Amino acid sequence: MSANLYAVFRQRFPSDLDTPFITNRDGTCVSYGDVEQQSAQIANLLHDTGLQPGDRLAAQVEKSATVIILYLACLRAGATYLPLNTAYTGDELDYFLRDAAPKLFVCDTASQAEAEDKATRYGISRCLTLGDNGEGSLTEHAVSLPTTFETVSSAPNDMAAILYSSGTTGKPKGAILSHGALAANATALHTAWRFEPEDILLHALPIFHTHGLFVATNTVLMNGSGMIFHPRFDPSSVISDFPKATVFMGVPTYYTRLLGEKSLTKDTCQSVRLFVSGSAPLLNETFQAFTERTGHTIVERYGMTEAGIITSAKPDKPRRAGTVGWPLDGVDMRVANDSDAPVDAGQTGGVQIKGSSLFSGYWNKPEKTAEEFTTDGFFKTGDIGCYELDGQLTLIGRAKDMYISGGFNVFPKEVEQIIDSMDGVGESAVIGYPHPDFGECGMAIVVAENNISLDVTDIKTALKSKVANYKAPKVVVQAPSLPRNAMGKVQKNVLLEAYRDQWDRYLTRN
Repeated sequence: MSANLYAVFRQRFPSDLDTPFITNRDGTCVSYGDVEQQSAQIANLLHDTGLQPGDRLAAQVEKSATVIILYLACLRAGATYLPLNTAYTGDELDYFLRDAAPKLFVCDTASQAEAEDKATRYGISRCLTLGDNGEGSLTEHAVSLPTTFETVSSAPNDMAAILYSSGTTGKPKGAILSHGALAANATALHTAWRFEPEDILLHALPIFHTHGLFVATNTVLMNGSGMIFHPRFDPSSVISDFPKATVFMGVPTYYTRLLGEKSLTKDTCQSVRLFVSGSAPLLNETFQAFTERTGHTIVERYGMTEAGIITSAKPDKPRRAGTVGWPLDGVDMRVANDSDAPVDAGQTGGVQIKGSSLFSGYWNKPEKTAEEFTTDGFFKTGDIGCYELDGQLTLIGRAKDMYISGGFNVFPKEVEQIIDSMDGVGESAVIGYPHPDFGECGMAIVVAENNISLDVTDIKTALKSKVANYKAPKVVVQAPSLPRNAMGKVQKNVLLEAYRDQWDRYLTRN
C-alpha cells in the first residue's frame, strides 16, 4: 500500500464527506469533500505544468484554506512542498529559491511582479498566484480541471516537504521530511493527545512553520475532524471562539497575550480540553498564571523542524512547569555526554534522538547531515537537558547559541554577518534574552572600527530592512570589545551576564 501522506489521511476522512474540515471566521466552510475535489484539481494543474514527483514547489503566501489544499495537492502529485515565511525579505528569499531550486513558485497577488522576476532569475519554470482571478492565478486555472486525481504512490522515505532550519554556521539548512516521517509524527500525536472524533482545533498558527502545518493540521487530518481557522492570532478573537473548540495550540507569546485579556476566564475556556504550548520555552510564571486564571494546565511539548514533536506532557498526568514530558511513541531518546554515552537521570547532557519521525537529512548537504549524527545513528539536537526520575525531560538550554523568538528560530550568526558588513562596524555578537511576550528576543553588542562612535538607531533601522522582524534585535549597544577565551572564541555567556541589567532596564521601559 502507498505510504503517500495524503493517502494515509484519506483513510481517516469521515464517512460523511460533508463534514467540515476548515471553518473560516466569516462562517464559510471547506468540507472533506471539498478537500478531495479541490486538491485533485490543483494536483491535475501541477501535473499539467510538468511538476514531477520529487520536484519542489515553493509557496510564500498568506494563510488561507486554499494554502492547505495546495499543500495536500502537492502530496497527491508526489511533489515536495516548500513553505516560506511571508516575513522573509527579498535577500532571504533569494537564498531559499537558489538553494532549493523549485520548479514552481506560488505567491500572493501583491508580490507577483517581484516573484516573477525571481522566477526568471533562478530558472523557475513557472510562477503562479493564489489570487482569485488573473492570468497567473492558480485557483483560476485549476477550477476547470477534473475533480478526480489518482494520488501518486509514494514510498515511506520519499520526500514530502523541505523546511529550512537555522543552524550554527553558514546559511539555513533545508530539512528533508518524508511521507513516512510526517505520518509517524501525526499518528504519535493523535495517540498522545487522545484526539476523539468530536474534537475541534482552534487554529491560529502560521502555516509556513512545522507547528501550524505539520503538528496542528496533520493531526486534525489524522483525526478526520475539523478546525476553526483564524488568519492570524488575535487574542480577543481567539477567546471569542474558545466555546466552539476543544483543542488549542499556541506558542508562549500567545498565552501571555491571552492573559492580557479580561475576557479570558474559566467560563470562556470551559469547552477546551487541551491547551498545548511549544516552539519556545514557556516561562514558569505564564504556566502558573494561566492555570490560576482558567483552571487549565498547559501541555508543554518539545520539538524541532528535523524531528517534529519529540516529547510531550500527557493530558491524563499531572504537569509541571519547566518539563516537556515524555518521548512520543516511535521516538528513541537519550541524554548523552560528550562521548555520546547515556547519562543517568538527573544528570545533564546533550539530547539525542532517533526514530520514525526523524528527517532524512539536509538538502544538498550530505557532509553537514553526517556531522549531526552519532556513529550509532542518533541525531544530535544541540539541546541540553536531563531526565527527571519519572522519565520526563527538562530542557536546560541550547548547546548552540540559537534562540527562539515568537516561536521562530533566530540564528545569531546570520544577523551578525549583516551587522558586520555595515560601515564603521568592526564586529558584533547577538545574544538572546528571556522576553515575557516573545519567549526570547535579541540584543546586539557592536564594536566599532577604530573606536568611532556608532549610531545604534541607524543599525536597528537598517536591520529591519534586511531581515524578518522577529530576527531584528530589540536592543543594540556599542561596546569597546568582545570578551574572548584563549582560543579566540567570543564568550557569549560573559556577554549574557554583563548586559543582563541593561536588558532588564529595556523590559522595564517597554
